[in-house]
Amino acid sequence: MRVTPQGLWCEAGDFFIDPVRAVPHAVITHGHSDHARPDHGAVLGTPETLAIMTQRMGEGRAGRSQQALGYGEGVVRNGVAIRLVPAGHVLGSAQVVLDWQGSRIVISGDYKRRLDPTCTLFEPVECDVFVTEATFALPVFRHPPADVEVGRLLDSVRLFPDRAHLVGVYALGKCQRLIALLRQAGWDRPIWLHGGLLAMCELYARHGIDLGDLRPVPMPAKRGAGGLLAGEIVLAPTGAEATPWVRRLAEPVICAASGWMRVRQRAKSKGVELPLIVSDHADWEELLQTVEEVRAPEVWVTHGRDDALVHAMGLRGVKGRALHLLGRGEEDEALEAPAPSGEAPGAEEMAAPAGAEREMGAGGADA
Repeated sequence: MRVTPQGLWCEAGDFFIDPVRAVPHAVITHGHSDHARPDHGAVLGTPETLAIMTQRMGEGRAGRSQQALGYGEGVVRNGVAIRLVPAGHVLGSAQVVLDWQGSRIVISGDYKRRLDPTCTLFEPVECDVFVTEATFALPVFRHPPADVEVGRLLDSVRLFPDRAHLVGVYALGKCQRLIALLRQAGWDRPIWLHGGLLAMCELYARHGIDLGDLRPVPMPAKRGAGGLLAGEIVLAPTGAEATPWVRRLAEPVICAASGWMRVRQRAKSKGVELPLIVSDHADWEELLQTVEEVRAPEVWVTHGRDDALVHAMGLRGVKGRALHLLGRGEEDEALEAPAPSGEAPGAEEMAAPAGAEREMGAGGADA
């Protein structure tokens, strides 16, 4: 396995994992845009990831040819056995397991270790080399239980029945997970969606994920009028709260669901009144737990706060290597999913204060 300007290249098999530029042969771990790029030749991924890529990029740009591989299924290319196993990040997300001449390397892509009703739980695979992300690889990042955070949201809805609650989420993964968590918590009323979130929720439904009664946020009866959806929960792309679209809602309580909400300054700088620490990435303890479970003597770190994780692994007798892959942590769904007419999508990247990405770790907008 070699690091090239295009990304991770399996030299023996002559294919790339999540390449950042168009290549002849690509294996894609999941559908977020910092991992799934357009215009590859042949693309291999789970059926769900291929469907997500096709929806976001359009027919023809999600690979000139596609090969779907379910979890646990395998193929061989140039003597390299390729298998996909669950990563637990978003619908269809997969780790790539490569076996060649008695050695095994596992490329995790992005992953989380928590139960998620909208995707399959992460499956640790013992290997010789493990390639991991490090989005939240600092000891300060210890994610609370997601149901506790959802409980805080529902408490606020009860406390402020005359206000709408507007939650900033990412269109792929976080949106659907939060809806499912709300349903598990007993919220059976309609959940109202910004137009930029509807298509991906419909894709999840086509793949058997029941999200209940979802409705588009209505247009006000008169132009410029507001006051809609008091006492209701509204989901929108992160950044929509800063656009004229938000004026239609009844004095919205601004919320955001992200692992970055652990950083108080980040929430404050975005005007977030109710930060919800709900992440689709492993936290510090879960990263170390995963390294222990895969039993790899060598671990490569693709992106994030790699220095802290490499140091911590070294103390545990594991050789760490920072790959410094370009193009990771740059997911910006607002550029990919234009909203219907009359909807102004927000920038789905939740910008940190200057220098905060380096200080606190670099993570994509799917955090």
